[in-house]
Amino acid sequence: MEFDEWEPVYEAILETFGYDREADERARDVLASLTGPFDTTHLSAVDGATVAIAGAGPSLDSVADLERAREVDVVIAASTAADVLEANGVTVDCMVTDLDKNPETVRRLTAEGIPVAVHAHGDNIPAVRSVVPDCVDEFVLPTTQAAPSGPVRNVGGFTDGDRAAFLADALGAADLEFVGWDVDDPAVGSVKAQKLEWAERLLYWLERRRGDRFSVLDGRREEIETDALPLE
Repeated sequence: MEFDEWEPVYEAILETFGYDREADERARDVLASLTGPFDTTHLSAVDGATVAIAGAGPSLDSVADLERAREVDVVIAASTAADVLEANGVTVDCMVTDLDKNPETVRRLTAEGIPVAVHAHGDNIPAVRSVVPDCVDEFVLPTTQAAPSGPVRNVGGFTDGDRAAFLADALGAADLEFVGWDVDDPAVGSVKAQKLEWAERLLYWLERRRGDRFSVLDGRREEIETDALPLE
């Protein structure tokens, strides 16, 4: 995705949550100073593959979702979904995170040669400074929701989960399977619920861009607010 396609959606997200664009850019620049260019051949298996996009919802622990994750070609896990999958014997091929929960997993995975897409935004500069220097740089894919700069890329997406889907799409995934997605999870707070609404909105945009139909949106499409999306 080119940034000029993403920017109107990004501006709508900034307005919704009251985020500071300059803070996002500062975070991006900090991440850029700590990382080098990522070699996408480390994720070449995604091209043409069936990829599980694993969210960190409670349903990920279910037998059905774990089996679906085992059956695909590649697994991209959002945040703590990586821990749940590994605890259940499911190999994780890439992790997507803004470093808000399990930094020890980020460090370990890069040390094991597993790519981690580390996202910088205005609220996580201390985490970026603390965690990224301890990672194996070769396996850190730096991302931003602001304009890309230096080694830091913008593949689209807002939450770890939907950004994982946008990353898979950018890398040429043939099919996306969604496991551990609980967009109506009653246990989350109001801000997280609003973020999940945006994640759902962005997945709708992505499936339209791909000419696809994601099962995670079945029965929900008619209720998705699309005014902020460039669908034409």
